[in-house]
Amino acid sequence: MTYFTEPMQYEFFRHGVIVATLVGALCGLMGIYVVLRRMSYIGHGLSHSVFGGAVVAYLISLNFYIGAGLWGFLSAVLINVTARRRNIGADAAIGIITTASFALGVALISKTRSFTRNFEAALFGNILGVTPQDIAVIAVVAAVVLAGVLVFYRQLLFTTFDPEIARIYGVPTHWVDTGFALALAATIVASMNIVGVTLIAAAIVIPPSTARLLTNSFGAMLLLSTAIGAGCGFAGMFLSYWYDVASGAAVVLLAAGVFVVVYAATTLRRALLTSRDLVSAPSPFPAPMRNRALAHEDHP
Repeated sequence: MTYFTEPMQYEFFRHGVIVATLVGALCGLMGIYVVLRRMSYIGHGLSHSVFGGAVVAYLISLNFYIGAGLWGFLSAVLINVTARRRNIGADAAIGIITTASFALGVALISKTRSFTRNFEAALFGNILGVTPQDIAVIAVVAAVVLAGVLVFYRQLLFTTFDPEIARIYGVPTHWVDTGFALALAATIVASMNIVGVTLIAAAIVIPPSTARLLTNSFGAMLLLSTAIGAGCGFAGMFLSYWYDVASGAAVVLLAAGVFVVVYAATTLRRALLTSRDLVSAPSPFPAPMRNRALAHEDHP
C-alpha cells in the first residue's frame, strides 16, 4: 500500500494523477477516430502546429488555451481545405502547415529570447506543475468531447468508415469533420502542458492501436481505448514517482509496454489457433486412399 499512499500525500502529485488520468482517457477516446481514419500523423502534426499558436499567444499576452486552441482549429481547417486538392495529399498538407507553424514558434522564440521556461514545458510536458485552473480546463474539455461523441455517435461512426456513403444518406460530413477537427484541436491544447508536444502523438495513437488488437467491435474498441489511456495515465504517474523519470515519458512508455504485451499475446494466440486448425482439419483424401498412400510411403 505504501506504493500508492506515499506519493498521494503530496498535493502536486494528486493533481498530476487527476490530469494524467483525464488526459489519457481523452486521448484514448479521440485516438480511436484518428487511427481508424488513418490520420495518425495529424496528432503529431497538430501538436507542433499548436506549439506555434502557444508562442504567439504568449507574446501578445493572450490566454494560452484561447490562443493555442484557435490556432490549432485554424490549422486543422487549413489542412482539410488544402488536402482537397487532388494533387496534394493529406500527409503533404499536414506536413506543410504544421511544420511551418512550428517553425514560426521557434523563430519567434529565437527573436525575442523569452518563453524559455514555458518552451520546455510545452515540448516535454509538466504534469507536476499543473494548477487547479488546468484541471478545470481539462475536465471541461473531456466532458464536452465525451458529450459530443455520445450525441453524434452514429454520424461520427458513419463518417469514419465510409464518408462517401454517409453523404449519400444525408450525413453532413463537412460539419462532422469540422467538429472532429475542433475536438481534436481542443484535446491537443488541453494535453500539451501535460505530456508535451513531443509525446502527444503517442498518447493519441498507442491506446487505440492496442484496443484494436483486442476487439473488432467499434463500441468495445472505444471503451477499451479510453480505459487503457486512463489506466496508463494513472499508473504511469506512480512509475514516474518511484523511478524518478519524467511523468509524460513514463505514461507513454507504459502505454507502449502494454501495446507490446498485447501484440505478443494476440500474435501467439493467432499462431496457436492457426496450428490447431491445421492439425484438426480433415484430410482432403478419402480414408481408403489415405491408407493406401501411407502404406506406399512405408513400402516404396
